[in-house]
Amino acid sequence: MITVLKIKLNDFFNLKKSTAEAHRLLVEAYNEAAFSERTCREWFQKFKNGDFDVEDKDPGGRPKIYKDAELEELLEEDSSQTQKKLAFTLEVTQQAVSHRLKSLGMIRNQSN
Repeated sequence: MITVLKIKLNDFFNLKKSTAEAHRLLVEAYNEAAFSERTCREWFQKFKNGDFDVEDKDPGGRPKIYKDAELEELLEEDSSQTQKKLAFTLEVTQQAVSHRLKSLGMIRNQSN
């Protein structure tokens, strides 16, 4: 799915759409699975720099490590994002996002 979204972004880039317009179109088509506007801006910058490689890479070995600042920045953009969407944007597992949110004190385990 990530590769499909990147290909769509590349199409929008080639059609001279703005990043805001590309993001809006992705949200209309893919709802929660769409990239954040920030991610759209990052991909447009890659395309502008001549990097059009949109294939998903097999990272192999260890899972991607991200900084808490990346997670916090996404939440500042939109605090209502689901863990699933955050995980998708950060390209990590939902479990990794949940663990980081718990360690940051942003969510607690529910008790009966």
